[in-house]
Parts: sequence; structure tokens; C-alpha cells
Amino acid sequence: MIPIAALLPEELAFTLSLTPAFRGKQVFKWIGSGVESFDQMTNLSTQLREQLKQTAVLRTSKVTKILKDPDGTIKLQITLADNLAIETVLLTDAHGRKTACVSCQAGCAMHCAFCQTGQLGLARSLHPYEIVEEFLFLEKEAGTLDNIVFMGMGEPMQNLDAIRKAVTVLTHKDGRALSGRRITLSTSGVIKGIYELADKGPLMRLAVSLTTADAPLRAQLMPVTQGNPLPELRKAIDYYATKTGKRVTLEAALMGGVNTSDESARHMIEFAKGIDVNINLIPWNPVAELPFTQPTNAECHHFVQILEKAGLNVTLRTHRGRSVGAACGQLGKTT
Repeated sequence: MIPIAALLPEELAFTLSLTPAFRGKQVFKWIGSGVESFDQMTNLSTQLREQLKQTAVLRTSKVTKILKDPDGTIKLQITLADNLAIETVLLTDAHGRKTACVSCQAGCAMHCAFCQTGQLGLARSLHPYEIVEEFLFLEKEAGTLDNIVFMGMGEPMQNLDAIRKAVTVLTHKDGRALSGRRITLSTSGVIKGIYELADKGPLMRLAVSLTTADAPLRAQLMPVTQGNPLPELRKAIDYYATKTGKRVTLEAALMGGVNTSDESARHMIEFAKGIDVNINLIPWNPVAELPFTQPTNAECHHFVQILEKAGLNVTLRTHRGRSVGAACGQLGKTT
């Protein structure tokens, strides 16, 4: 059976031997609309629908659990065809805008010390059709989504080709037609991937999980630092912002007594000065097995004040999805 959620119209026509060729565009449009059976493709003949049932599959994965937080956050636990599990999250902001936070890998190889997913290790990268299926599952549960962020399980730069294909499918004018301006990719700081994304696209917003600009501390918290040193990462971020004309977001999970000091703030100011960035600060979300604590409100606001006094654009994020293990850094947590 051929997975078809990430095939383009011409690929559908060729792979499934559809004639005339416009049948590929019809099937593609139906996939983008979220249908889950070929019988729902009502402008196709009964004979063609039966043929498709014998050769193609719309969903290779299945939702095995739906978890809802009182704040409106939804987490889907999804089982893949090989029985690996991933999670994907629906976030709703104060203005009612809906964002799909999708995974690109089952597990993660980055081993960030403060992240639950990083403790799982990497099973494998997802196929493009599995990524598209995540998005479609979320739309079925929550209605039309406004944004997509590759900020779930895994390091997107380690699966960039699959993300490219999924984005091409989701933004295609004859299918789901999601705006490319509403797509963000978040990386732990893989320099090679940042340059590749800047030079080869697709054009999207970039977020970098910086956490701290104190090099020895970052190396302890984020092993990716070893092959991607902060001075070179800063150059890559500047290159991306200049090449694309898009401001880059620097993300930092604030941990009590770890990266909230005045010295940590000064390191971040030095890193961010002179490049086109804004800074998102996220109070660390609890994971029972990890040796960190939440920062106090006073710690957070003091850190923000120092950065703002230096002229940086800073946003302090609120906690969302904690009760269902859907908050930043919690994916893969047993719920």
C-alpha cells in the first residue's frame, strides 16, 4: 500500500496511474481537506475509489490518545505504522489563533539536559507523509489551523528534506494552501542546517533554542554546542536574518538558579546585540526525572528587565499544556 499524504498532484497521478492527469489534482485537494476515506472523495467514480482502496493509504498512523488541558491545549499521542509513538500539540493563543506544534522525529538525539524528549534517544526520523498526517489529525480535532511550528519531538535540521517535502505539500495552492509566512522551524543550533535553510529554503521563520549564551554552561546543558560553537552559531543566525529578511527568534528555557543570573543576562545581551532577533523566554516546565526547578516570578522578571534595559525585544511566555505533558520540553513525558 502506498502512503499518499505527502504526494503532490503530479506524483499522485504518476504513482497511482491516474488518468486523465487532473485526477491527481482532485485526490490531492481531498487529502488537503482532511478526508480519511476514499469514499469521501465524491467527485471520483466508484470504480476509481475502489481502485485507490486497493493501492493507496491515506493514513499510515493513528491517534491513540487525545489529551486536553483546561487552557485549551490539545496533545495527540500518535502511533506510527511500526508502533513507534510520537506526540503533536495544538496551541491556542489569547487571540484564538491555532498553532500545530509538530514532531519531525520519533525521539531526539540532541540530549538537551532540560528536555524530556532528549532523554528518550532517537528511534528514527519521520517520513514526509507522517508529518503531514500529524497536521491533518490536529485539524480534525481542532478545526482549521493558522500556523505550524516544527518544535515538537526531534531536531528539524536532522530531517530537513522530509520537512521540505511536508511544507511543499501543506502550502501547495491546490491542497491545504497554508501560508508559508505561518511556518516556523526551531533548531537546537545546528549551524550547517541554518545555512542550508537560508540558501535553499523553503522560506520560513527560524527559531533557535539558545537557552544560554554562556559557552561552558551551554555545553553542559546542550551537547550540540560542542560541534556548533556559539560564535559560529551567532554568525549563522545573522546570515539567516540578513539573507531572508526575517527576524530570528532566540528561545531560552529559564531554569531556577541555572541560567537566570545577571551574568547569564549579560552573555545573552552580548550574543544578541547587533543581529536582528527577538527573545522568547520560557520558564522551565517540570519533568520529574530531571534535576531542575522552575524559576521564580522574581527571577524571570529581573532577567527580562536586564535584557530590556539593553534594548532587546523580549517576550516572557506563559505556561501552557502542563497538565497533559504538552508544554515546551515535556513531550514524551508519561501522562
